Amino acid sequence: MKRVLTVLAACVPLAAAVYLPTASAEATGPSGASAPTCATTSVKAPAGADVESTTAVRQEGGTVHGSGVLGGTVTDVPAYCEVTVTLTHPGDNDHAKVRTWLPVNSWNGRFQALGGSAYAAGDNGAGMATAVKDGYAVTTTDAGVGDVLDIGWALNSDGRVNTALLKNFADRSQHEAAVVGKQVVAGIYGKRAAYSYFNGCSTGGRQGYMEAQRHPDDYDGILAKAPAVNWDEFEVATLWPQVVMNNERTYPTACEFKAFTDAAVKACDPVDGVTDGLVGDPATCHFDPRRLIGTKVVCDGRELTLTAAEAAVVRKIWDGPRTPSGQKLWPGVPVGADLSALAGVTDPDPNGDVKGDPFPVPRFWVTAWVKKQPAFDISKITYSEFTRLFRQSEVEYDKVIGTDDPDLSAFRNSGGKLLSWHGQADQYIPAQGTVEYREQVERMMGGTKKVDDFYRLFLAPGTVHCGLNSGDGTTDDLGALRSWVEHGRAPRTLPAVLVDSAGQNVRRDLCSYPEVSRYDGHSDPEAASSFRCATPSRH
Repeated sequence: MKRVLTVLAACVPLAAAVYLPTASAEATGPSGASAPTCATTSVKAPAGADVESTTAVRQEGGTVHGSGVLGGTVTDVPAYCEVTVTLTHPGDNDHAKVRTWLPVNSWNGRFQALGGSAYAAGDNGAGMATAVKDGYAVTTTDAGVGDVLDIGWALNSDGRVNTALLKNFADRSQHEAAVVGKQVVAGIYGKRAAYSYFNGCSTGGRQGYMEAQRHPDDYDGILAKAPAVNWDEFEVATLWPQVVMNNERTYPTACEFKAFTDAAVKACDPVDGVTDGLVGDPATCHFDPRRLIGTKVVCDGRELTLTAAEAAVVRKIWDGPRTPSGQKLWPGVPVGADLSALAGVTDPDPNGDVKGDPFPVPRFWVTAWVKKQPAFDISKITYSEFTRLFRQSEVEYDKVIGTDDPDLSAFRNSGGKLLSWHGQADQYIPAQGTVEYREQVERMMGGTKKVDDFYRLFLAPGTVHCGLNSGDGTTDDLGALRSWVEHGRAPRTLPAVLVDSAGQNVRRDLCSYPEVSRYDGHSDPEAASSFRCATPSRH
């Protein structure tokens, strides 16, 4: 459980909101404006919803503790007005809270909404506190559901999917938060925000893409990181490592998995021109794990020999899920990512035996929403059953939560900008899924150059799930989006600080997809200026 909470914590908007100074340095609000009155304000319910209640409380700030299992602490938070609007939808018996925090002083004139993580639809307060420190009026919604690993809302008492709450989680509540949050800002400050932004990673990234697809007028700019798009497919696909281990009856340890990963990184690292432990273009890495059969590794003081069975498991996981006839269903775990994240195993029992320990997010999706049996034993899933579950999830949920509509013409026409990045060592959501979505948009909307006018994707070498700005590197992504929205400066690169294989910080300019970074061959490899962006030969 500690491993689960650690990675989910990397996805909460607290991490997403730790901006470099340029993201909050420029205020657009009147510097001499008087402090707003923190009082309930009139809110018109979004279409199809009713307002159940509205409250307003002045908070003096100071130290803010994030709620739920993820927690988090933010200090030196300035005073803010906390407005909570509870919505319901007639006949659905739901109660979705929209919280808006508004700085009492030094509002920068901007509105920001924060997305969620795993099965939490919104922020736990830590990200909101950071946004307030940066001068934003900030909104989030709980969609009427629970915390990150709470799925008690999935099924009704009759064992059927709670379609109302799933609709809230998938789409409806995020749009309503935008509508309500903007009204609250205008009511408290007496003026509308000059610009509005959405900010989220993982589930929050998916929510950002959904906003662009279905509610193109909600935001001027959307920052969607490591997005969980194609939810109905990838959530099933990320159970594949467990299915492979169970069917092959082979359970490598995290140490053995790491030996395969380290060997692949060593083999593929030099492709970008410099050896630094950062695989610049994992899609071109075709390392065969069978090369390590018979290799000795030391794990927890014991010398082990890598076997053909273990190599076969790694090969299937890297390759990704396929049907029994060999049809590709989804990208595999990328080379360079931690294989043990999705291919986790339990501690040995008294007999020394282990079994699969699946990551709970995909496990819950399959057991609760696809099988409608929360107690279903996923260790019994055969390769054939896996394909059936994958197809079933597509059929039942693509139109609800798939978030894979490539037609972004309405968002483009509204003047919106979508900035997205994805770590190329993402151990939970393969970056290739985001790449494939971007390519679908290009095919539908006239090619790379036309799409670049409003939607740019950056891939971060060696970066784990939601890793930038949460301990595995940094980038001023929100600052770049603001510059694009407010000044028309589209980012060709996204300056970042990454962590190399030696644990050292190195500066890189992340390239706008489809370009990749290439070393010039002679300059300082730790300097971003020593690299250039180039189109890979495969594109």
